[in-house]
Amino acid sequence: MGILKSLFTNCACPQGQMGRFMLKFMNLCHGPLTNWGLSQVNFPDGWTMLDIGCGGGATLQRLLKKSNDSVVYGLDISEESVTKARKTNKDLLGKRVFVEQGSATNLPYENEKFDLVTAVETVYFWPNLPGCLQEVRRVLKKGGQFAIIVEVVDTNSKWTNVVEGMKANTPAQLKAMLDEAGFVQTKIHRKKPSNATIIGIKA
Repeated sequence: MGILKSLFTNCACPQGQMGRFMLKFMNLCHGPLTNWGLSQVNFPDGWTMLDIGCGGGATLQRLLKKSNDSVVYGLDISEESVTKARKTNKDLLGKRVFVEQGSATNLPYENEKFDLVTAVETVYFWPNLPGCLQEVRRVLKKGGQFAIIVEVVDTNSKWTNVVEGMKANTPAQLKAMLDEAGFVQTKIHRKKPSNATIIGIKA
């Protein structure tokens, strides 16, 4: 149980050898969830997009394929994740892909920069989630969208006991937080058994 807990705690901030293994695991296993979640978004060409908690960088690749002539930014609190995401996207790094280390609590971007912000399996670990949502809203353009994609949707999930620092919210709770943060037309999309995508728009 100790090894398992140590392994999955690397979901929050991958470090060292276990962290590198977890990044490979997440790049592979989050694929179906991410693809379904992104299918709920209508992607025009030429978007500027940000993936917060970009992990191993696979979501950045998926975003690029959704919007021709687009530019994607990746942000992660983990140095290990930043290294892996840059390696995953090395062919377009510095051209259409930009990855840096940082936190959702203080996004290192100017106001109204992005058409879309995504957060895949990561809001569980954001400190002061309401404050982070305000930061997301700040960096979105008017009419820009924020897509939260999660598969742990039970506040009493066993995963919150296994993964240190993890806090789950129901889709309804996440919607309420987005509404409170000033997002509009917030919608919940569900796919059994537990996948959820919650999308809000900056007015």
